Amino acid sequence: MTKRRIEPILWLLFSAGGVMAAVFLPILVVLFGLAIPLGWVQPDYNHLHAVVTHWFTRLVVLGLVVLMLFHWAHRFNYALRDGLQLARIETPIAVLSYGAALLGSAAALLVVATL
Repeated sequence: MTKRRIEPILWLLFSAGGVMAAVFLPILVVLFGLAIPLGWVQPDYNHLHAVVTHWFTRLVVLGLVVLMLFHWAHRFNYALRDGLQLARIETPIAVLSYGAALLGSAAALLVVATL
């Protein structure tokens, strides 16, 4: 019987997180980092609160955060392993990077659940 590896799942999370970061992160940065603070867009508080507290918005934000964290973890893991030639400590790097992504995902779940 062949040994099953988790690496294809990590590559899938990496690519999904990269796509989500490339598509949605610039929109969110322009909207919440420039447009609203500079007064280009002035959303009504009640409408914005209703959108942010809706269950579907919470689910989408949670998915974005989780996928972006796993994208970061995979990129960081390979940057340290291949870029800095730290392959001799591959396991601790993987445990720390993916563990940080899991911890960040749990924190995001906690924040989204308590909104």
